Amino acid sequence: MEKIALLTDSACDIDDETIKKYSIEILPFRIIYKDREYIDKVEITPKEVYDSMKYEIPKSSLPSIDDMESVFDRLERENYTHVVAVTISSGLSGTYNALKMVSKKHNKLSSYVYDSKSTSLGEGIVLKECGRLLDQGRSFSEIVNCIPGIKKSMHFFFVFGTLEYARKGGRIGRLSGTIGEILDIKPIVYFDDDQGICFTRHKVRGRKRSLSKMIDIGNDFLAKCPCDVYVVHGNAREEAENIYNRISGLPNVENIYMIGQISPIVGVYSGPGTVGVCYVERNGENQVY
Repeated sequence: MEKIALLTDSACDIDDETIKKYSIEILPFRIIYKDREYIDKVEITPKEVYDSMKYEIPKSSLPSIDDMESVFDRLERENYTHVVAVTISSGLSGTYNALKMVSKKHNKLSSYVYDSKSTSLGEGIVLKECGRLLDQGRSFSEIVNCIPGIKKSMHFFFVFGTLEYARKGGRIGRLSGTIGEILDIKPIVYFDDDQGICFTRHKVRGRKRSLSKMIDIGNDFLAKCPCDVYVVHGNAREEAENIYNRISGLPNVENIYMIGQISPIVGVYSGPGTVGVCYVERNGENQVY
């Protein structure tokens, strides 16, 4: 009989209830300051990271090989037979390649490591849907075969509070970031499915207009079918709640979730003020992707 574990890294954003319900294993990144280091989401909170960024922008490092080995060893001891792992985009981190390497050393476990080509909700929602499939009694191979369809059903967009942190972290071109700040351009950003890096979907002048544009984009998906909607933010709760309330009243919103703070590891590059929205197409409670 199959015993399937779900595994991810701390760049993943999803609610604590989902993590507990499906016993999702989380490999932590490290948040590194000049004179100290923290385990992401364990020794430091997202709010603490965002609040300290006015004084120092920390660096980050991927989960250690020792941590990965330790999790796989424990899963073997607990008689798991299969692992479904969803990682931060390989375009942003070496986590995917490292986890692939470690998984191959553990022959007692049949493992599938999926490069989300995204981060934050882009990882979390895939894990949540895999958990739902587990609850339905789906096999390892069935879950793996469904993941591309899950990914295709998701549409994740976000707006930075400022382009400063993405520019400093090398996530956008220095010139485009500088010009964007001068002109008050607030791009609507998404992750490319091929490269797993950020691209601009729309360029909008002004903060309020950019946040409203994310709702307008969602209307295109809601016009086609019912959607679940997820909202995250980086120290921008008031604006995120406003987006949440505005979307809640739209037709075809099946469920809406306020996930809360974007993980610190993502926040290092996105910065405070970031707001993200993900629309997930739904076709019934037991939909098959």
